[in-house]
Amino acid sequence: MGNTKIKFSQVHQAVLEAEKRIRSFIRKTPLDFSPVFSKMAGCNVYLKFETYQISGSFKFRGAINFISALSEQDKKNTFVTSSTGNHGAAFCEVMKQVGLTGRVYMPETAPEYKSKPLHLAGAEVRFHGNDCVLAEIHARKTAEANNWIYVPPYNDLNIIGGQGTVAVDLLNQLDVFDAVFLPVGGGGLAAGVAGYFHVEKPSIQIIGCQPENSPVMARSVEAGRIMEMESNPTLSDATAGGIEDEAITFPVCQKGIDKFVLVSEDDIRKAIGLMLEHHFHLVEGGAALPLASLLKKKEAFKNKTVILIITGKRIGLKTLKSII
Repeated sequence: MGNTKIKFSQVHQAVLEAEKRIRSFIRKTPLDFSPVFSKMAGCNVYLKFETYQISGSFKFRGAINFISALSEQDKKNTFVTSSTGNHGAAFCEVMKQVGLTGRVYMPETAPEYKSKPLHLAGAEVRFHGNDCVLAEIHARKTAEANNWIYVPPYNDLNIIGGQGTVAVDLLNQLDVFDAVFLPVGGGGLAAGVAGYFHVEKPSIQIIGCQPENSPVMARSVEAGRIMEMESNPTLSDATAGGIEDEAITFPVCQKGIDKFVLVSEDDIRKAIGLMLEHHFHLVEGGAALPLASLLKKKEAFKNKTVILIITGKRIGLKTLKSII
């Protein structure tokens, strides 16, 4: 999809349409106050647990919205997607719910604990390239060559609209808050949430959280263009890797994210441990980014009310053992 510079108003409208289209399919996930993190950060901290969403992450919102928006004729087609894990799981769940089958392309670096469940869910899983953006490009080209339908992980207005329904939940669950911390990879969630809030509540700050080892969106925003850069290994594999060229999420993130916070692998490891210790809740590296980022920048949010979007829970046993 070419980089049509979509406006906040377009994202807002896409979120409203998605809300009507998919509300009966998705869960209104919990928003819980965290006394312990509030004390640690010196502000009021709420946790939005998208880990309780169908398929285990917020990605289901975008995938079900994309498929639901298609015509009945299009739903008879073959579906292809690309994923590092969470989008693939959401894609498989949607395929199952609507009685379709699909193919998932993953980077060759994808861990087995993320690829194996997709096999078990009935998807045809193939591997291509050593970066998620290479898998995305290959999957899209394969779909185009065969006249199949490609379901993007982030680079599509209906995907963005679906992810943005998280923001609708938040305004229904909490009257007043100052900032939302969220992980940023390709920017689907960030674009949806930022676009919706910039129309509904422009005073709310959007804080984009990324690992120091793969800060592609942050560096791209700094440069004013999508950057090609190598990513180092990170616990936040869900947000790691490049951004598709001319992604429509980029201009929205460029204008809609108020601040980026980059955190170290030690910061991420600590945040995963804190979530497990104090909330008895297992999260993946990407989902730990908001907590790690808040703790790193807590002085800037003293006495404010903030929401951390906890996005997913897919973490390998070996990784978890090393953290514990």
